[in-house]
Amino acid sequence: MPAAARGKNEPPAPIIVKKVTIVQGGGHHGGAWKVAYADFVTAMMAFFLLLWLLGATTEAQKKGLADYFTPTLVKTKDGSAGSNNGLLGGSSLTEVDRYPNRQGQTGTRTLTVPRDATGGPKEGAAAIARMREKVAEKLAENRKLQRLMNQVKMVDTTEGIRIDLVDDANFSMFQLGTTIMTPEADALVEALADSIADEGGLLTVRGHTDALQWRSGVGNNWALSGGRAEATRQAFVRHGIGPSRFRRIEGVADREPLVADKPADPRNRRISILLGK
Repeated sequence: MPAAARGKNEPPAPIIVKKVTIVQGGGHHGGAWKVAYADFVTAMMAFFLLLWLLGATTEAQKKGLADYFTPTLVKTKDGSAGSNNGLLGGSSLTEVDRYPNRQGQTGTRTLTVPRDATGGPKEGAAAIARMREKVAEKLAENRKLQRLMNQVKMVDTTEGIRIDLVDDANFSMFQLGTTIMTPEADALVEALADSIADEGGLLTVRGHTDALQWRSGVGNNWALSGGRAEATRQAFVRHGIGPSRFRRIEGVADREPLVADKPADPRNRRISILLGK
């Protein structure tokens, strides 16, 4: 109604205020995508920087980096030997070998990945394969000696490759109760000497006996185990291993049985040779 037509007592028309909010940058989309994109670019830059560092650093520098992060990696792998399919190939930075006898010692090994590495067996496993092949080829020259490969046990330890020459019910390295080596055992030592001649490392020879007791005043297992270890060393020397290759000769009697629950088992009679690293 026009103002002229209103009565004097009529109220004025209400005033309506309309509030308009202007949002810049595309409404609810805003600039959030820019933050995500910036994070992505930063991550890619870090990734390519890492690739450049791996290609530009030397092996010594990589080893230093690995040593720096060793404590953290050890914590995350406490009590574990690592993933068999992982980067460390089944080994942790600090591991104890699982061999049941005293050769198993705690050792710390720093592992680095060499440039252009494609994976493969450990060095110790490769050396064992080489030596077993050489021993088998040597014994194959005589069909009667081929079965002696069953008496040879090899395992990789933190101290080196341990080789056990084990007796059983059908084979003895020495004549009963003596340090006189049997002809078959001498042939086995000769084959083993050929296999380790080109391998590095010093040798420790350890003699073991079973727990069968001697008659009073006749002898003892301590002297017998030490004498058999020395006889084995002499056989190695006869077959071309230089005297300077030997670190220690030991006799431990029946104190480290291979078959702990059967101390009189013939398999407890054995000669252990440790090829040090």
